[in-house]
Amino acid sequence: MTLRAFALAALSSLALSAAAHAEPWTYTDGSGQTVTLDAAPQRIIASQDAAAGLIPLGIRPVGIYADGPVADAKALQGLDLTGIEIIGQAWGEVDIEKAAALNPDLVLAEWWDRNATWSGGEDVVTLLTQLAPITGVSAGDSILGMIEDYETLAASLGADLAQPSIAAEKTAFENALADFKSAIAAKSGLKVLAVYAGDDALYVADPAGAAELLDMQSWGLDLVEPEGVDAAGNNYFETVSWENADKYPADLILVDNRSPATMKTALAQPTWTLNPGAKAGQVAEWPAFWLRNYTHYAAALTELTTAINAANADLTP
Repeated sequence: MTLRAFALAALSSLALSAAAHAEPWTYTDGSGQTVTLDAAPQRIIASQDAAAGLIPLGIRPVGIYADGPVADAKALQGLDLTGIEIIGQAWGEVDIEKAAALNPDLVLAEWWDRNATWSGGEDVVTLLTQLAPITGVSAGDSILGMIEDYETLAASLGADLAQPSIAAEKTAFENALADFKSAIAAKSGLKVLAVYAGDDALYVADPAGAAELLDMQSWGLDLVEPEGVDAAGNNYFETVSWENADKYPADLILVDNRSPATMKTALAQPTWTLNPGAKAGQVAEWPAFWLRNYTHYAAALTELTTAINAANADLTP
């Protein structure tokens, strides 16, 4: 046998041995379903939020589909997307040809229980599941819980969670959280309202539908709970006419910051200042629905802590 033939035979033997010893990969997702593959997936397509949760943990997808232009995606800001194919930049849309060319083993998304669907919506799910199974964490009742779920998922995919950079990001978050809790404790009576400002109406957030708001409630923030949600609010908001912008008086108002246009829309409304918090200029950004890692969460809490420390808590009864 020639040296070349021997080397090829040895490589073939090693490949067969690795395949024979590959462990099946199993994951039970946010919808309660279990996905099993012959081995841990290597070529992953991810929704923007799943990517935001996994990239800081060392898991890099081969493709990402986003809810809008990637340049505007808060969840992806500051992340290195070099070499990752962008296969969609609008909600409900994906370039299936680009996706197929990536030859994915798995699609990672998030299960949204209130909508009973995966990230991107049914049309995207129908297209992508022709290429690979879909799974992922639940967009549940705690961002911190979701981050921990992403750690578990990343570890199953081969991530090394003992990296110093991950520990440092977690420590920075814990410090920001301690400051946030201290600010809340020092502002007894501070009433806070979270909203999305539309041209047609003011949408008052139901904290039960937003994991970051539920976290903040659990840490002591007194958030207004609207009387109910409605279809116009997509089961996450109560729709309030601009004429009734003071329906829920608050000392501090948090405005959905997924787009800078939302704050501009709020400030441009003549009736915006009917609410005492708005009249006093006690307005801050609400990191609505997009936080998925320690770094982003720490930064958001630091900004909110500054707003809470500066707020007058005596504007409302």
